[in-house]
Amino acid sequence: MITELNERSRDIFRFIVDTYLATGLPVGSRTISKVAGINLSPASIRNTMADLEHSGLLYAPHTSAGRLPTEQGIRLYIDGLMQVGNLSAEDRRRIEAACVAQDRPVTDVLEQATSLLSGLSACASLVVAPKMNGAVKQVQFVQLRPTKVLAVLVFQNGLVENRILEMDHDIPVTALMAASNYLNAKLAGKTIHAAEKDILTKIRENRSQLDEITRRLVEKGLAVPAQSRQDNHIITRGQSKLLEDVKALQDLERARLLLSYLEQQQNMLELLGTVNAAEGVQIFIGAENKIFDQAGWSLIIAPYKNVNEQIVGAIGVIGPTRLDYDRIIPMVDYTSRIMSKLVDGA
Repeated sequence: MITELNERSRDIFRFIVDTYLATGLPVGSRTISKVAGINLSPASIRNTMADLEHSGLLYAPHTSAGRLPTEQGIRLYIDGLMQVGNLSAEDRRRIEAACVAQDRPVTDVLEQATSLLSGLSACASLVVAPKMNGAVKQVQFVQLRPTKVLAVLVFQNGLVENRILEMDHDIPVTALMAASNYLNAKLAGKTIHAAEKDILTKIRENRSQLDEITRRLVEKGLAVPAQSRQDNHIITRGQSKLLEDVKALQDLERARLLLSYLEQQQNMLELLGTVNAAEGVQIFIGAENKIFDQAGWSLIIAPYKNVNEQIVGAIGVIGPTRLDYDRIIPMVDYTSRIMSKLVDGA
């Protein structure tokens, strides 16, 4: 549709959307004639605005007010007129720092990245965390300090989880190698959940040829956190930010409905299906997304992949349609790329 607008219509439409995204206020013809640098009379501008309204791109919130963009208008603006900015070096540095996985479980890193994205965007943020209960490919124990060991679990789906194990005694290198070899032999091609009971039973009945230190290491290595046993789950942060821009009672009720929606894990997990066949950042405005179908809100979301190029999760931002799209889109895109390196174990 953007090609159907003449230059005058595009300039006026762009000014109205830019002003709305910056202020949230309706824009009138007099404001356009004085501020926008468009050399037209207010009457000519009103006629153009009427045409844009007839096309479904603008609407009047009140009879005598200026005009605001519709959700269809915002979509047209994003697809055809918006220039996406570059992510600042400082934002890149902060995102990279939040996604450092050394000595931390993947879930902890995802939570920190989600909190950071909420802060940078001033919106609510979410991440669909990947499953960590797949079949194990390899287990390795690495000594960090005499009583501190790093357990590296590599899954066949390409995900890697690093966890710190605090031990009671010094761990000799021979015990690290013995524990790694034992678990690799018992877990290869199986999930930890499926093999755990049998392994622990054999250890406790002394049917495994392991010394006491190696047994303790194996037992701690099998103690996968509860959140890593479940399917994909949603981490949300910054939900309170959805209430900060609410001015009317109707807006408050919509915000409450959205907050209730975000709390329902199953609803949110369906978001992953919306990006499964997509590449890069996806933008949903209001009812465009059948899962996320409330008017007045936008969702910017991007998938991240494992080493096998399979989509294992997604990260995004939710906020009012008056978002700083040109800043948030590259922010979400960059974070999803860092996430892909994270789940690859890079």
